Amino acid sequence: MARLPEILAPAGGREQFLAAIGAGADAVYLGLKEFNARARASNFTLEELSSLMPLARKSNLRVLVTLNVLIKQNELPRLLDVLSELQWLGVYAVIVQDPGTARIVRRFFPALRLHASTQMAIHNAEGVLMAREMGFRRVVLARELTIREITRIRQALPREEMELEAFCHGSLCYSYSGLCFFSGAEDARSGNRGECAYTCRQPYKLINEPGFGFLFSMKDLDTSHMVGDLVGAGVDALKIEGRKKDAQFVASSVGLYRKQLSQL
Repeated sequence: MARLPEILAPAGGREQFLAAIGAGADAVYLGLKEFNARARASNFTLEELSSLMPLARKSNLRVLVTLNVLIKQNELPRLLDVLSELQWLGVYAVIVQDPGTARIVRRFFPALRLHASTQMAIHNAEGVLMAREMGFRRVVLARELTIREITRIRQALPREEMELEAFCHGSLCYSYSGLCFFSGAEDARSGNRGECAYTCRQPYKLINEPGFGFLFSMKDLDTSHMVGDLVGAGVDALKIEGRKKDAQFVASSVGLYRKQLSQL
């Protein structure tokens, strides 16, 4: 039997964090008040995160912190302070998009585990190999990959060389791997800086042919009916999207995938 993956739950705030624990998540990913791609979620201060770490350890819950925006030059001193605090707190890993941030972590904060964000658009074995050379221990694969493509990547890289994480549930971005400029072009709010205005969720009208509606808005992802395929493909972590969702969503989605895994 294939090894079962962990369930990785979103925690946009304290209530969602507690809901993930209650529902039986193996890990949570969350953002601080800065440097994360969901700036408009509640998020956590370093002090709030520090107060929750003892509960996470008691519950055997791994805490992953998203530092998944592109970093500006003048932000580097503050980034160093944040990384120092996260290493001291003993978080399990940081999820990174910016290669410069990854280099800083590897050189100055080696106790922090590096996970490559889906926004790095890693979609084949060569990309995963490059991530391994950069010091990453896990890759959050591009959301556009098929089961067959994930299987091929796993066959090229055994688990001991690289962990693979795949989104299993929640909202989908219209753009490839979330690398969207739509919001930034329309509202001067860059999704790659955590300020996405969800411009794709608005209704639009076609000018040169009939058509009106939510033309860019993607249906939510739901792979609960194909968990066995993801397990067979060699995925190490099932990631639920939703750091702006409430605690009920977190509890119900974690419970759904926990039930599906228990039936394999």
